[in-house]
Amino acid sequence: QVQLVESGGGLVQAGGSLRLSCAVSGRTFSTYAMGWFRQAPGKEREFVAAISRSGGGTAYADSVKGRFTISRDNAKNTMSLQMNSLKPEDTAVYYCNAPLEWGRMRPSDYWGQGTQVTVSS
Repeated sequence: QVQLVESGGGLVQAGGSLRLSCAVSGRTFSTYAMGWFRQAPGKEREFVAAISRSGGGTAYADSVKGRFTISRDNAKNTMSLQMNSLKPEDTAVYYCNAPLEWGRMRPSDYWGQGTQVTVSS
């Protein structure tokens, strides 16, 4: 069983930055890959970024590459997503997921409650 709690969302102007965090409990944190997904109104949930067990491997959706940075702290059981140069199309509810199937980036059934990110133009 894995429990995930996201935080850090909010309202920001285009070009601004936000940092999301995901606190994890329930399993040995360093044994699995993790990821961020997002869901905009009227759209399906989509992959944003993923990080390997050790943190040495990362992957990003093309739409956020170069703007977002995923990281993890295995000592603190947390994962973060630094989002820079935000665009209105980044507006969505952001979810963290674990464990993630590395390679396919397929999420598990464990999701946090989500955190809203709204980018105004």
